[in-house]
Amino acid sequence: MFRVTFLGTGGSLPTPNRNPSGIMVNREGELMLFDCGEGTQQQMMRAKTGMMALTSIFITHFHADHILGIPGLVQTLSFHGRTEPLTIYGPHWVEEFTKLLVALGYYKLKYEIKTVQLEPGNIIKRDGYSIHVLKTEHSVPSIGYAIVEDERRGRFNREKAIELGLQPGPMFSKLHRGESVEFNGKIIHSEDIVSASRKGRTVVYSGDTRPCAAVLKASQDADLLIHDSTLIDEKYDRAVESMHSTAGEAATLAKEAGVHHLVLTHISSRYTDDPTPILQDAKKIFENVTVAEDLMEIEVPFRD
Repeated sequence: MFRVTFLGTGGSLPTPNRNPSGIMVNREGELMLFDCGEGTQQQMMRAKTGMMALTSIFITHFHADHILGIPGLVQTLSFHGRTEPLTIYGPHWVEEFTKLLVALGYYKLKYEIKTVQLEPGNIIKRDGYSIHVLKTEHSVPSIGYAIVEDERRGRFNREKAIELGLQPGPMFSKLHRGESVEFNGKIIHSEDIVSASRKGRTVVYSGDTRPCAAVLKASQDADLLIHDSTLIDEKYDRAVESMHSTAGEAATLAKEAGVHHLVLTHISSRYTDDPTPILQDAKKIFENVTVAEDLMEIEVPFRD
């Protein structure tokens, strides 16, 4: 499973149908939250994502619309009896922020909150995947994230193995792990039975940013790119001034990177009731694009 749930897709101002930024990723049952705007925990309840299995919160930057949901969420987890540590990752000032949010709440948590300050270029290695930290371009120190799965084993050619006289069992397992086996005095190599390793899935989240080189590089052949698309192309000057991206700019980056699917988020309140102008600008450049809506879910499949 690799499910992305959009908990908040609005810009700096929340609206009746768009919460501030928040994206939940469920990878094989592990929950990771990317940004946590005001009201995110209620969105988690509405979307039925669960929250007790949350392992990490990844902050892109410290604007209010990306962090104000954290104090309430960490307190709710404590009320529900959480005892496992929670790790909050973010750019410079994440340690100070975490100390303040606990102090301001006037509560004693039943679990530990760990903090990790990140710099562009950092790689967080986990079981089966890595999270790459990207340098983004916003009006305050900011980072983006790429979730990159490890390569998978190649496909096992069962028919060919049986033709060679092998039977299902330990030899099949060894060959699939890349080991050679001896059968009837003959060495059978893994590459004779197993195809080349296969690419894992890649999901990139830009956070708030101008189009930038690091996001472009990380998005090469990505399965899913979630990109800032605050404004329509007509508002280009405003996008530059506020250090956000237009729909057309996000689509251009997706096209250059060869992205499989582009999802546009951080939609300005100007378009909250009708994001059609955002979609139209993007589709002029890149076809497989979606404008995110609150509580929308996307399953990220393997492509082979």
